[in-house]
Order: sequence, then structure tokens, then C-alpha cells
Amino acid sequence: MARKLRFKVLPLGSIIDRYLVGGFLRIFFLSLTVITSLYVTVEFFDRIGSLLETGVSAWTIGRYFLYKAPLLISRTIGFATLFSALFCLGTMARSHEIIALRSSGISVERIAWPLILLGLFICALTFMWNETLVPVFTRNSQNIYKSEIKNKQQQSVLGTRDIWIRGEGSFINVDHFDTRAATLENVTIFLLNRDFSLRALLEIPRAQWIDDAWKTDRATEWNFMSNGNTIEKKVTTVLPISETPTDLKLLARDPEEFSYFDLQRQITDMRSKGIDTTAYEVDLQSKLALPFIAPLMVLLAVPFALKRQTSGSVSLSFGIAMIIGFGYWVLAAFCISLGHSGALPAWISAWIPNLIFALIGAFFFTAEE
Repeated sequence: MARKLRFKVLPLGSIIDRYLVGGFLRIFFLSLTVITSLYVTVEFFDRIGSLLETGVSAWTIGRYFLYKAPLLISRTIGFATLFSALFCLGTMARSHEIIALRSSGISVERIAWPLILLGLFICALTFMWNETLVPVFTRNSQNIYKSEIKNKQQQSVLGTRDIWIRGEGSFINVDHFDTRAATLENVTIFLLNRDFSLRALLEIPRAQWIDDAWKTDRATEWNFMSNGNTIEKKVTTVLPISETPTDLKLLARDPEEFSYFDLQRQITDMRSKGIDTTAYEVDLQSKLALPFIAPLMVLLAVPFALKRQTSGSVSLSFGIAMIIGFGYWVLAAFCISLGHSGALPAWISAWIPNLIFALIGAFFFTAEE
């Protein structure tokens, strides 16, 4: 009965809730700006050597990082959410505002509710951000990097599938390029005469990059004779493709360049052609799982911020945020790599970091009081 009375006295949306949300948002936008700026700075110095070697203009470099900014913001939202919750609640604890609220009969759970709901709202906004701005801007940044900085012309509509390459006396079509295994799937080579008439056709289920060349031991060659006859034979061949896996990777599209539904359509198309889609299914699940980092970080921040109400500081809050944030990303990267290799099912590899951190947060959250 006492707990029901607390909620009646302090309805959701009260002045205290607005005070908490306002303080959180001020710190959130400031920390998001600072962390993203640091991320851009690290990215800039990481690439500055290769950028200067190409001799590109400052305008090109500026456009490249401008278009990459939405992706970097998406990656730093979790850190910003965690630090904002820690700092906001920690500041209230040091100024004894939390003690005043608790002495008024307001529980820790009730204090945390507006921030958890705000975390869920940030989660929804992050998903929308990743579905709208991130794919378009990331695609533009990659086009600048590939075509203007690396001087590679796009040969494929979707980067890793339906690739068309012009060879010497031939045209080559590749259904899919596996960037992780460096293999070509369902390759068709059209061999031409001088008058561009078709003289032979090669069908290759799979080609592997071996000893600096694309090779296969399972090719079917169809030779078209002048008398109209067709000769079929099995051959082992080296494909007439000069592009290396590194060259083709520059032409490939990263998962961030796809929206959830675009990636879903690509998986459906690849399955219809008998191509392994394990890695893409992991990336698809990750697009749903990763936005939930915001409410998870709030859930973890509440007990850490309030456990020692008078001993916190900005540096301590930042240190805790970095440890928890990096711990989440290390675990997520490890699980996703297991999923890409097929060691874990796609949904488990994408969602298990969220589950583990949710259980940790729930344990500390419920043990707080």
C-alpha cells in the first residue's frame, strides 16, 4: 500500500521527473558532442597517413568525415547515455538531493523510471537514425573514400552481389563476393571473339583466392562451335580477373550502408541463389540489438551512481562509463565474430551481450535497495 501511495504522490511526469530528464539531456548532448569529436579525431589521425599519400584536397577530407559523422554518432550514443546517467544521478547524490527524495518515501526504482523510459526513447530514435541517415551518409562517405581517395570506380550496384567485370576478351559476372572468406560465388565468364560474338561460356560455382590468383577446380566450359554445335567439358582454371580481394573489398558495401529492410531483401535474394547468408543474418540481428544499449546503460548506471552517494566525482563517473562501455563493445564484438564464423546462431550472437548486461543491471538495480 505504501508503494502505491508513493506513485500516487509522485505521478510520472512530475516536476522531479522533468528536473531529472532536463539534467540528463543537457549532459547527454554535451557528452555526445565531446565523445563524437574525440572519435572523429582518432579516426582522422588513424587515416591521415593514407589520406596525405593520395594528395586529396582538404575539401574532400572534410566531406568524407562529414558524411561519416552520423555513423560515429550512432556508435557513441551508448557511451553518452551511460556517462549522462552516471553524472546526472551522481551529482544529485553528492548534493544530497537523492537523500531528500528517499527520505520523502520515493524509492530508487521510482527515481530511475524517467531515465529508463528516456533510454527506451533514445533506443527508438537510434534505430530510426540508423535506418534513415546512417545508410545514406555512410554510403556517401564510402563512395568518396573509394572513388576520390582510392580512385576505385564502383563496378557493382550493391557492392558484393551481381558484380560485372570487364576482362581481356571477356565479361565476368559474379553473383556474390564473400569479403570475409575471400571467395567468389556463382561466377559466369563470357568469352568473346574479336567481333564480340560469344565463343565460350564458363560456369563456376565457387572460386578461391590462392597464390595471388582466383582459382577453381569445379568449372564447366561450354564451347560454341561455328557449325552450331556446343561442347561441354569440366575444367580446372584460373579466372581472368585482375582484381584482388583487397580491390573487391573496396567496392563492397559495409553492413552500415544497408538499412534493416535493404539487408533483409539482400539475404532473401542470396538464399534464393543458394549462397550462405550466415554473416548477413548476424548483421541483421545486430541492427535490432545494438540500439538497446541506451536503456541497458541507464539500468547499469543507476546502482553505480547511487551505491556510494557522496564519494562520486566526474572522473570516477567517466572511468566507470568507459569500463562498462568498452566491456559491452568487447563482448558484442566477440559474440558477433563467433556468429560470423557460424559458431553461434545469428540471434544468439547479436542478443547475448544485451541479455548478459541486462541481467547484471537488473541484479545491481534490485539489490540496491
